[in-house]
Amino acid sequence: MKLNCLIKFFGLVFLASNAIVALAAYPDRPVTIIIGFPPGTGTDTVTRIMADRLSQRMGQQFLVDNKVGVAGSIGAGIAAKAKPDGYTLLVSASAPMSINPHIYKNLTYNPLTDFTPIGMLVWLPYLMVVNPNDPANTLQQFLANAQKSSTPVSYGSTGNGATSNLVMSVLAKRAGVEMTQIPYKGSSQAQADVIGGQLPVTFDTLSSSIAMVRAGKLKPLAVATLKRTELAPEIPTVVEQGFPGFEIGAWLGLFGPLGLPPAIQKTLLNEINAILQEPETRAKLAKSGAEVRMSANSGEFALFIKNDNENTGKLIRDFNIKPMEQ
Repeated sequence: MKLNCLIKFFGLVFLASNAIVALAAYPDRPVTIIIGFPPGTGTDTVTRIMADRLSQRMGQQFLVDNKVGVAGSIGAGIAAKAKPDGYTLLVSASAPMSINPHIYKNLTYNPLTDFTPIGMLVWLPYLMVVNPNDPANTLQQFLANAQKSSTPVSYGSTGNGATSNLVMSVLAKRAGVEMTQIPYKGSSQAQADVIGGQLPVTFDTLSSSIAMVRAGKLKPLAVATLKRTELAPEIPTVVEQGFPGFEIGAWLGLFGPLGLPPAIQKTLLNEINAILQEPETRAKLAKSGAEVRMSANSGEFALFIKNDNENTGKLIRDFNIKPMEQ
């Protein structure tokens, strides 16, 4: 009996020591980071900057895998079902976690119970842009022209339920203007149509549109932040053009599937926070239109997600944004 107990004891010690070694060696092979949005979007740009630095710091490749669809929810659903071993991660924008659960039926995941939150990465301010030849030079002029239009003004979004859809829906409702959404698969396609004159306006991340603004191919009208963003201080806010308290943007954060080992969760949080404090990385993110936002710990990030989900749900109900089929 004593011999059997000793065998079991040492067997458990052996298994535990192997688990500790495995965690200590993480990662020992390439890691995939899933995102639910296409190349050219703010989420893609930020994720690739972070993946490159994680690869350099951790000695293994961090590969970005774009799983596009349903305003980011396809990618989130795939990541939720991945093995929780740290080798499949998710960078999610706020839409799949805070918007889509309130407006889409039959999502394949629950944002509050199917993931291990790791940490916040950045905040993406949203920018309203039009063709440079548009007669409007301010948000107020654009809305005045839209009110005079005999047909609803079309606007581009990155899909039903995306933040670009929500921000324009709320603005149109508050302004008393009727607008029609034209969903696109990504920011670059919507911007191309605004540049080409096929689409009047789009409201998307500063990250995805600032290059075209700097090149003179898009005209900025307003940024949806409470104060002018340091990333583009010359652009006036929606607030200062007649809409007090108007701030809608997107946050990006790193997640693992539910059950991710706490040691891996902590390792990844420490790594991303170290990267986000690097002057060179911060400069790259700022150039791409992203403001660094870090989490002190993963619990803080989890609480933020819960509160954001609740607050966004209330906003959607208050503005009567209708549920949609996938």
